[in-house]
Amino acid sequence: MTLGPYASFIVMSYVAVAAVVVALVIWVIVDYRRQKARLRDLEAAGAVRRSGRSAAEIK
Repeated sequence: MTLGPYASFIVMSYVAVAAVVVALVIWVIVDYRRQKARLRDLEAAGAVRRSGRSAAEIK
């Protein structure tokens, strides 16, 4: 497969997009864990949910 004179631009574009997607996935995973920990802390402090479900039931 020949990409021509723009090969470096095309390859770098794909690399940049892949890096952004990986960064977003990592960000979502980290934020999910932080939100779960925050929810556990709130429930331990006595906060209740309107739905009446605990964090353990939502898994």
